[in-house]
Amino acid sequence: QVQLVESGGGLVQAGESLRLSCAVSGRTFSGYAMGWFRQAPGKEREFVAGSRSSGAGTYYAGSLKDRFTISRDSAKNTVYLQMNSLKPEDTAVYYCALDQTGGRLPERWRYWGLGTQVTVSS
Repeated sequence: QVQLVESGGGLVQAGESLRLSCAVSGRTFSGYAMGWFRQAPGKEREFVAGSRSSGAGTYYAGSLKDRFTISRDSAKNTVYLQMNSLKPEDTAVYYCALDQTGGRLPERWRYWGLGTQVTVSS
């Protein structure tokens, strides 16, 4: 059984930073795409960042590229999302996902975590 468990969310003030973690069990993610999405109340899930299994590696939502960074630690089978200069509009539940290929559309992804809440005040 493939499981993804997000952690690291919480309440922060605008301008601060936060690093989310996604621990993967059931398989090693080497050779798989990993991604981060977020969903605010009343809105659809939106793409945040992706990490390819090969090639150049990473891609981002255009509005977030300057502030967010996705990375992997293969030894720990964990993917991270570093979020800097957080803004109130970043408030959402953040989800990690795993897929053979992935992409910017949520429906392309096979496995999902349950999410972690990020709340940015001020």
